[in-house]
Amino acid sequence: MNKSFPTARRMGDIAPFHVMDLLARARALEEAGHDIVHMEVGEPDFPTPEPVLQAGMEALRAGHTRYTPATGLPALREAIAGFYERHHGVSVDPARIVITPGASGALQLIMGVLLNPGDRVLLPDPGYPCNRHFVRQFEGEGLGVPVGPETDYQLVARHLEEAWDARTVAAMAASPSNPTGTVVEAASLEALSAAARERGGVLVADEIYQGLVYDGHAPTALSVTDEAFVINSFSKYFGMTGWRLGWIVAPEEYVRALDKLAGNIFLSASTPAQHAALAAFSPETGEILEERRDAFRERRDFLLPALRELGFRLPGAPRGAFYLYADCSAFTDDSFAFAGDLLDRAGVAITPGIDFGAHRPDAHVRFAYTTRLDRLAEGVERLDRFLRT
Repeated sequence: MNKSFPTARRMGDIAPFHVMDLLARARALEEAGHDIVHMEVGEPDFPTPEPVLQAGMEALRAGHTRYTPATGLPALREAIAGFYERHHGVSVDPARIVITPGASGALQLIMGVLLNPGDRVLLPDPGYPCNRHFVRQFEGEGLGVPVGPETDYQLVARHLEEAWDARTVAAMAASPSNPTGTVVEAASLEALSAAARERGGVLVADEIYQGLVYDGHAPTALSVTDEAFVINSFSKYFGMTGWRLGWIVAPEEYVRALDKLAGNIFLSASTPAQHAALAAFSPETGEILEERRDAFRERRDFLLPALRELGFRLPGAPRGAFYLYADCSAFTDDSFAFAGDLLDRAGVAITPGIDFGAHRPDAHVRFAYTTRLDRLAEGVERLDRFLRT
């Protein structure tokens, strides 16, 4: 007998990560004895720094396993405020900082606080796909605004002026961005914030890759405004992906609402993870993280010219994160099929553009340099052979 399993209508609008299908195929090929070069995974290949591991184990031995306040461990909020002072010269009241279960928890709180059903959030396209799904989760609409090389794949104030309507309540920018690795400069951040504010809305700044910048400095939105929501995470620069820990720096007026919603949704972020994260700001950890940043820079500086030499088009030099978003239209008009063939025939896993939006996804693929330099070199050699056949 057939049974009915009711499912919320919103689930029809929440797409899966298509790269996960490719990753499953890659794992199956590895289990069958094939060697796969992974350039699809957006996760640092370095382990969590040893001082952080030690701090986490000490927290467990000391019995730090009970709930913290919903907004997070006070000492960690103060440590994050100190981090902004040291690295950006920005003074942040620790009371404005809310600790969350990863940046995903931060986005869930922000969208829950901002959105009524039918409200709209402007998002760059291409961009990180889960952002629009968090909007949809709270019955809003994520409107992808096409961006390209002419604006470094970033929203600018002109986009907000053209796309903002009566339903729009926020715009979101990412610096450095996924999938393009580009950075928003201070003047553009200020203009974006002003454009949103003039229309009665707010800017949400995703800064989870901010520590991973290789040329110059990526300013925080906090350097130009106190009225934006700023998201950061311990996952990327700090190498703590599985610890599931992030934070929001919120406008003062929203902190109470975030506190209330956090207490209802997840009570608090992981207590051992919060205690471990205190060690992320130690000088010893800082030295480790900077060495890793240098390694990522070396990888980028190898992979970027290598891909261009093969015929991929990459305008400009992405300054941050660990991604290269490449125009592959010289080889295919179907990036998803191209990625599948590359995996099956050459043993190289990359991410098709379809995962990042609707603006020319078939013409783009993303390469992640989250693997060793020798493996990247092997991947380039295989890619070269693949393109010649």
